[in-house]
Amino acid sequence: MKSFTYTITDELGIHARPAGFFIKLSKTFPCTIKMSKDGKSVDGKRLLAVMSLCVKQGHEITVSCDGEDEEKAAEALQKFLEDTL
Repeated sequence: MKSFTYTITDELGIHARPAGFFIKLSKTFPCTIKMSKDGKSVDGKRLLAVMSLCVKQGHEITVSCDGEDEEKAAEALQKFLEDTL
């Protein structure tokens, strides 16, 4: 399992548009992807699940990738978050 934490810097947090792009990117990898905030963990490939975390600016999230291509998935998702949020 490969995981990383990231603190959201975007003033709008994770809203529909970046969440949709995150989901689209997540679905390109065969591994299981989870996003967690404050002890709640959701499927990182489901839009409504990610949106249910209500991630705002300054919140810290943890993204975990487990399975085939987990390292590539973690790298790509971390880069996406850094570039977008």
